[in-house]
Amino acid sequence: MNSEVLVSVIMPAYNSERFIEASIQSVREQTYSYWELLVIDDASEDQTSAIIKELASADNRIKLLQNKENKGAGVSRNKGISRAKGEYIAFLDADDFWKPHKLQTQLEFMRENEVSVCFSSYELFTENGAKLREVVQALPYVTYQKLLKSNYIGNLTGIYNAVELGKIYGPEIRKRQDWGLWLAAVKKAGIAKSIKEPLAIYRLRRNSVSGNKFEMLRYNFNIYHKVLGFGFFKSLRCMLMFLKEHFFVKRKQVKTT
Repeated sequence: MNSEVLVSVIMPAYNSERFIEASIQSVREQTYSYWELLVIDDASEDQTSAIIKELASADNRIKLLQNKENKGAGVSRNKGISRAKGEYIAFLDADDFWKPHKLQTQLEFMRENEVSVCFSSYELFTENGAKLREVVQALPYVTYQKLLKSNYIGNLTGIYNAVELGKIYGPEIRKRQDWGLWLAAVKKAGIAKSIKEPLAIYRLRRNSVSGNKFEMLRYNFNIYHKVLGFGFFKSLRCMLMFLKEHFFVKRKQVKTT
């Protein structure tokens, strides 16, 4: 792999003092070392900013960006993307973490398969860091039409080629903005291909959007209606499509190891 290919890693953070050091450390431990990590502190009220500053002082690849007031993950990610200098852009939230060979594996796969958007399977951990012996298995590939039915790209595994596609931004909404970003990326790329091996670890948090089914439905409707601009009745039809996909298709992705 050409060591001159810079990867920009975007990490929004809000009140993440319990987890962010482990998340940042998982980037620092990557076997592929030519990256920059843009951490956007979204006006945290705890020690998140202090932890980032301490880690950045020990590694100049880590850069802290700060919001003066809380804007949400969508605005924060876009702020990081706008400052990114890398040919590739990857994402990691401040409570999740990567396996050491994550970037190396994806970059080699993307080069060998001429892929502009790549994602992978990922493992599930509890909030306290205990392994659940469950893996969310990535589909071999997703198209825009498939992604419309449900978000099949785990944001912590996603990476895209910003040279080929240009910088792809997400909608500046509070929730489900990652789905909006990947919809835009896959629509432009035509297809996203995956790596079956789990390359990242997702921490299941209490009060998460995915854990609150009623809120998830409302946010999903907003993706169809407000972000994609579908009419009210088309958005309702998409919601029915989503429910069918979510309950009868997507849940089969979770496998016990």
